Amino acid sequence: MTVHVTQAAEGLPRRPFTIADVERMVEIGVIGRDERFELIGGEIVPMSPKGIRHERLKEFLNVWLVQHYVPEYRVIQETTFRLSDDTYLEPDFIVYGRDTDLAELRGDTCLLAIEIADSSLAYDLGHKPAIYAGFGVREMWVINARSLETHIHRDPTPTGYRTVFQRSREDRLTALAIPGHSLLLGDAV
Repeated sequence: MTVHVTQAAEGLPRRPFTIADVERMVEIGVIGRDERFELIGGEIVPMSPKGIRHERLKEFLNVWLVQHYVPEYRVIQETTFRLSDDTYLEPDFIVYGRDTDLAELRGDTCLLAIEIADSSLAYDLGHKPAIYAGFGVREMWVINARSLETHIHRDPTPTGYRTVFQRSREDRLTALAIPGHSLLLGDAV
């Protein structure tokens, strides 16, 4: 299915959509069920197709998260992460507490969001951290699918993360939510 993107109204006011609006558009066929997009501040934002590097890294992370399962936490892959009535993202992984029901998951109850970026790297490092931080997501990782370098964002504020640092593929990664378990992305290849 072809996604139609236009910039004809650039700079003009737009009609914001809600999640309910988008769900209805998918239900009646205005938007295809297989289209990949996120809703950010009421705007539908098309997402890049996933390449093979992205999918291989996602598979590796999925196996690692299952093998290092911690009973106090839950992990979900590629969920519609509803942050408000007009914003949802689709991170590659979310880690949250076992006592949180998925239907009640919010930014401040999400312990870790992981985004794997290939063609979307600039967007995932530029705009996305501000969105996650603004909704109180405690920790966000952006993993470059090409270099396996990870940008770790911690300590959210309404305007961004206070702490941002990078780790190479040879550095061990430890999420604050999963203490005692470290991940080495160099093992992914």
